[in-house]
Amino acid sequence: MTSTSVPAAASRTDAPTSVERLGSHRIGGREVAARGVREIERVSPVDGRPLVVLVPADGQEVEAAVAGAYGARRGWRRTAPGERAAALRTAAAGVRERAEELGHLLTQDTGRLLTQSVASAQVAADILEEAATTGLGAAGRALAGDPLALDVVRREPHGVVAVITPWNDPYPAAAGLLAAALVTGNTVVHKPSERSPRAGWELARTIAAAFPPGVLEVLNGDGETGAALVADARVALVAQVGSSATGRAVARAAGERGARVLRENGGKDALIVDSGVDPTWAAQQIATGAFTNTGQLCTSVERVYLHQDVADAVLDALVEIAWGLRVGAPDDPGTDLGPLVDVVQRDVVARHVDEAVAAGARVLAGGRALDGPGAFYAPTVLDGCTADMAVMRDETFGPVAAVTRVPDFATALDLADAGAYGLAATVLTPRLDHALLAGEQLDVGTVKVNAVFGGAPGGSADPRRESGAGAGYGPDLLAAMTQLKAVHVEPAVTG
Repeated sequence: MTSTSVPAAASRTDAPTSVERLGSHRIGGREVAARGVREIERVSPVDGRPLVVLVPADGQEVEAAVAGAYGARRGWRRTAPGERAAALRTAAAGVRERAEELGHLLTQDTGRLLTQSVASAQVAADILEEAATTGLGAAGRALAGDPLALDVVRREPHGVVAVITPWNDPYPAAAGLLAAALVTGNTVVHKPSERSPRAGWELARTIAAAFPPGVLEVLNGDGETGAALVADARVALVAQVGSSATGRAVARAAGERGARVLRENGGKDALIVDSGVDPTWAAQQIATGAFTNTGQLCTSVERVYLHQDVADAVLDALVEIAWGLRVGAPDDPGTDLGPLVDVVQRDVVARHVDEAVAAGARVLAGGRALDGPGAFYAPTVLDGCTADMAVMRDETFGPVAAVTRVPDFATALDLADAGAYGLAATVLTPRLDHALLAGEQLDVGTVKVNAVFGGAPGGSADPRRESGAGAGYGPDLLAAMTQLKAVHVEPAVTG
């Protein structure tokens, strides 16, 4: 059965013993003490105790960091691609060496399961290494013009790139954007999320140590810091992963001065279960999508559409899974679900569930915050959800499988395709024609058939609508980190 109270996490060896003060930034190749006067306190999502006090960068520090990156841009742009790739490999080795330590920090900051946190750091190292290879691709192309002239299209870096990353999966998100920007010759000012402050800082400073001064500047801070960074006229491109509200603000601010924006934002991913699939397997896929990282992934399953022929059997199996999950301390190997990142996010989940129940949805499992300290919420299964409920409309970002029963596959496709978000969707079906129809009709960046997570490396996708804009990964992200220039050369007429 799901735990009715949270295990005492404060006695774990993973729990910090004192409140840390994070008051440093990396500017001009060295770490400098923060000058700002504002402070942000973060508490442990496990037991609610004070965890870290963050001192956000002020305007002068943002100015200094951007100035450093701007001053280093020409030298880094002219650095041989092989040297840039070598620096990425050095950074990857540093991250891999610190994977265990980085994993513990991420678990303490956000409550993510320790095994997943360590694996996430290792994935970040893999991403850095992969970019060191893929970033050595074609730098442009030759054109068929006048035989006595030279025509080429060059791919060139934008210059200074601002990279703003999230708390929920910060290591791969940061590694992917930083690697793509740096290997293509851009300099970067990076602001990790204030909700995973120590994890973001330690990853960033580990990567930055592999690069010359000014090439990768790191600012600790919050939305105010990010807004100052985005507003700086010397920042040519902003790459942001985070909430849709932040993404809209970034797009407005950058657009007012003509800067380019890449953003991957919120999601409300749908999962369709077609007639004819094995109910137990379908339930396992739903549980994986809805409960992994306590439902706090951009591509978490937040809406489930069950064909009426299999709905009862799938729900029976899903409820059994949910009741069997163990909620507890994230550094305990026996834990299946840790806490939410903080009580603010827990309260969002609780509000969505409570409003759905008041409007007629039925709780089949969970449906409440757990007793005790911390930000724990029980893995939840809701039946009878409708499109007008917040739990089916807005980003919940918690361990909730919200279910709507549908009479046929066409209805499921229409419902899955509706709404404000367009990040990804999953379809479980034994029929090839239904799989192909889903791939064509669903207006999302990624369609996954018969696997809630997965996909080959090197893929690219454009989020749609409220989920963002611009390639989020793969070789097309490398292309997005560059701009095109046509060069025409003819022989001079000499005297």
